[in-house]
Amino acid sequence: MQISVYGDTLCAQVTATALAQTGHLVHWFVMTSDDHSRLLQGEPLFREQGLDRLFAEQFTAGRLLPCLYGTTPAQGCCVVFLALAPDSEPLASTILTTQLGDGCEIVVNQTIGPVGVAERLKKGLCEIGSKAVLVALPDLIQEGNAYLTFTRPESMLLGCENGEGEALMRELLRPFNRRKDVIHVMSLREAEFSKLAISGILATRISYMNDMASLSESLGVDIDVVRVAMGADSRIGESYLYPGCGFGGPGLSSNVLALVDVLHEKAAEPGLLEEVLRTNERQKEVLFRKFWQYYRGNVAGKRVAIWGAAFKPGTPRVENAPALKVIEALWAQGVEVAVHDPRALPDLGAWAQGRRGELALCDTPYDAAFGADALMLVTEWKPYWSPDWQRLKRDMRNPLILDGRNIYDPAFVRAQGLVYQGIGRI
Repeated sequence: MQISVYGDTLCAQVTATALAQTGHLVHWFVMTSDDHSRLLQGEPLFREQGLDRLFAEQFTAGRLLPCLYGTTPAQGCCVVFLALAPDSEPLASTILTTQLGDGCEIVVNQTIGPVGVAERLKKGLCEIGSKAVLVALPDLIQEGNAYLTFTRPESMLLGCENGEGEALMRELLRPFNRRKDVIHVMSLREAEFSKLAISGILATRISYMNDMASLSESLGVDIDVVRVAMGADSRIGESYLYPGCGFGGPGLSSNVLALVDVLHEKAAEPGLLEEVLRTNERQKEVLFRKFWQYYRGNVAGKRVAIWGAAFKPGTPRVENAPALKVIEALWAQGVEVAVHDPRALPDLGAWAQGRRGELALCDTPYDAAFGADALMLVTEWKPYWSPDWQRLKRDMRNPLILDGRNIYDPAFVRAQGLVYQGIGRI
């Protein structure tokens, strides 16, 4: 089957690569000439473990063809995927009116936007006389593990109101739906709303646990013991119960904001979700507050090491990452900051350009920690899980460990002669 994928998002790259790997001929249209040039050189737009190699394989095999949006549409494509940046409804409408060939049978909207976008795109297809079926397949991939969550999904939300369209989508998704049927068919609006509702409950659980962690500290209770007890209750389950220094990235926060907008639009009270977002923004500074309290406000001229700048492990991106807010808070108090991250230093360096503070980008975790008055663990990359504690004790000016992800054993770290503070740990 010949397929066109439009977009310069991670979702577009994963979709194009996965469909090419299953034997389809995929024309991937990106929005800028710079991105097009990168793809033509075999360089993916997004780098994740495993995805880079698979993209290169499909590009070399000739099943994944980079194309530039605005040039001649691919001929003979019976399926078009829209995997655009969030809130790109005008661009999606333009693509449908200018890029669809006569043989297009189905348009798959993966673009995240307000509830009702798919219905408006469907109406646009009717207005231009297209017989293509419009379906919604909201993006549920998890950055850092994007390819696996697309090709081995726990769930797929398919908004489809046409039997022939559903049959074609099931055939397209068949290679990713073998062990059990994970495709949930519903209306267009239900699929869009389900995506936002999922993001809302995940964000709520995280912020709730962060509130509980703060309370546990004042009560002298270890939140990790409480977390295990909560997760053992089948009504709650174990997922998304880990307190920490806040969530970031381009997806979760924007989805919750979109849900808040829906509530405002319908004159409903979005108090809970707005508080979830406020709690998360406060939580991003929790490590700074611990650092400030430890030194009783005498922090000017001190040096802080940060391990992890990406908004989550597995990605090089720093969009909306907790580390950014911590760095800005430290800079505001005249603190020197040294950062290590296995993959995100280029993005972090670009973000820091022209900003007011002093930022050292370090080649190794221990380079960042050398001479530091505190070490903040912000992103829990695997290489950080088992450090050389004695080396840290020797190299740091003051061996204060501020664990923003609760990955260390407090008793063990303290037994090594370091000072440990976590999130709700005792």
